[in-house]
Order: sequence, then structure tokens, then C-alpha cells
Amino acid sequence: MLTKPRIVDLFSGCGGFGLGAELAGFESVAAVDIDSTLQSAYGLNFPTARVINGDVSQLEAGFWKKTIGRQRLDGLIGGPPCQGFSRIGKKAADDPRNSLIGHFYRHVRMLKPKFFVMENVVGLLDEGSREHLFKALGQVPEDYVILGPLIVNAAEHGAPTKRKRVVVIGYDPAEVSPISEADITAASVANPTTIRDAISDLPSPIADPRDPLDFGWARYPRRPTRLSDYAARMRMMPENLGWDTSVTKLAHGSISGLLETKHTEIVKRRFADTPPGEIEAVSRYPRLRWDGFCPTLRAGTGNERGSYQAMRPIHPSEARVITVREGARLQGFPDWFVFHPSKWHSFRMIGNSVSPPVSYHILSKMMAKLATRIAA
Repeated sequence: MLTKPRIVDLFSGCGGFGLGAELAGFESVAAVDIDSTLQSAYGLNFPTARVINGDVSQLEAGFWKKTIGRQRLDGLIGGPPCQGFSRIGKKAADDPRNSLIGHFYRHVRMLKPKFFVMENVVGLLDEGSREHLFKALGQVPEDYVILGPLIVNAAEHGAPTKRKRVVVIGYDPAEVSPISEADITAASVANPTTIRDAISDLPSPIADPRDPLDFGWARYPRRPTRLSDYAARMRMMPENLGWDTSVTKLAHGSISGLLETKHTEIVKRRFADTPPGEIEAVSRYPRLRWDGFCPTLRAGTGNERGSYQAMRPIHPSEARVITVREGARLQGFPDWFVFHPSKWHSFRMIGNSVSPPVSYHILSKMMAKLATRIAA
């Protein structure tokens, strides 16, 4: 039996990066994150992966020898925490999270994978931030070819969101065939996915039972709606992935993430009076437009940073914010993928994640270049 190329997923969160890798043909052999709540979905959605709740900055070579053995790793992927570089945040130069980019490249030097892919916010390229990146890149062994930093737009790779991110790719030319910047930055889809394509087939929210273990299951609507190609892909059953409960429910037409968010009548009127494509004046929430794209979904903060809830866009035709499942569709997660019983943590997971269509695009390219070098 042929074994799949192996990847390690640092700063894994719920697994947006790992999902793209798995769909591209890699096996996630270890996923590391310090936030056990954000990472709680990883073990459910990737049942064969080794999920490690740990601090990437504290892991050393001995740990990896015990965890993945002495065989050379095929790929190392990761999106170090970006809040210290985000244009939305305070961009504090002394934010301790800024140093985690350096630790990603420390692991590149330690593990010497055949390739690596790092993702982060576009603000990383701003003056005062880019210095962290280039200092960190100085740790990469000289025999690697480095591409980037490059900017990718999720909308150009099939996701219904104009979410731009920076990626840096490195590879050992003795193990991976040459890769061009165009391989990564050129659009991979001919027709963009709209909000209508992405969420118009989903059910409206259901009442929240206030059960801390309820993932918000509901059935797809029974109506003669023609599914978009995108929606049809999102409904597909997984192969060797997914939580048994979610996969079984999907087979019977039920999906998670549909708990309602309660709004007052005043808020509902304000939302209803906001034209699609405009910003609601009080909340500053954007209202989605059926033929448009979703703005970047934000993550909010954890308990350690004030428990701030992220902005959630307003539905295009209903006077409410979007559900977790709608957010997942807009980011590019399939319907079998589960997050967390709470809406707050679910949106933290989604907002912190790499858009799976983007990670699939990049890692399918890496898989092809790895395979052609092996064949040669």
C-alpha cells in the first residue's frame, strides 16, 4: 500500500490549511496549536491526525523525533498568529505573537522538510512588520528556493470571499520540481463564486436550545432549488475524513452550524433597512449582496484578550447576521466539517483559518511538483 506524503500543520487551529493538504493528497501526521478550544475541531474532522495541544515556540528536535520519526518530512505548513500584523488591529511592534513567525522558520531549519508554506495577513508586508518576516526567513537553509512573499486572493481560487493573504513558499530543488510565482498567484477558476452560489441553498437558522453540546443540526430545505456547482461540492460526502456523527447526519440531509443569533426588533429593522452591499450605520456590519462577495471574516478574540466577538455580515435577504454554516460556506469549508457548539468559538475558528480553496490550490501544486521530482 502506497503511503501518502506527510505534512505537519503548525498553528493548526480548526484545520483550514490541513483540509487543503488532505484534499490535495497529503496526510496530516501532526497538528500543533496552543489554543485547545480553536483546535478542538481538528481531531473531529481529521480522525487519523495526531492533534497536539502545545506551544510551537517550545518544541525542540527531540520532540519531533518521538512524534514523526527520523524519516524526512514532506511538507511543513502553518499560519502563525497574525493579530500583531493585522491592519485591523493595533499593529503593536512588541506584540509577543510577532515572534511566532520566527519559530515557524526555526522549525523549517530543524525539520528540513522538502517544502514549506507559510500564510499570513497582507499587513505583514507593511513597514514595521515586514522586518519580522525577512529576519525570520534568514533561518531558512541556503539550499532552499524561496518564492514570495506572494499575495493570493481567495476569490480567484473558488471561494466567495475577497480574502487576500500573504504566502511564502520554500522548497528543496533536489526533492521538488521548479515552481514559478505564476503557479501560485494565477487564478485557478474561470468563474468567480458569488454569495448566491455559496449560501442560497442553506436553511434559515433554527432556535438556539442553549445546550452547550448542541452543534445546531438542521436539514437542507426541501425545495426545487438548482444547486450551484459550488454548493454541490460543499454537500459532497468526504473520503476518510470527518467526524462519524457529522458524516452520518450529512448522509441523511442534516448539517451543523445553524443556530440563530437573537436580535432585538430595533436591530432587525435597522438590518432590514440596510441595502445589500451597504454598511449598517450603527453596528457597522456590512450587508451581503447576492451577486457579490463576502468581506474578510474576522475571528474575534479569546478569553485571554477580552472575549470580543467578531463582526458578522448581515444576510442578503433576511434581517439577521449569517449563521456559522453560512460563514463556513463563505470561507470554503464543506458541509461535513464541524466547528464548535458555540457560535463565538465557531466564528473564531473560521476567521482564523486559511480558506480551504486557497490551501487546496497551493498544496495541489506542491503535490504535483513533489510527484514529478519523485518520478524523475
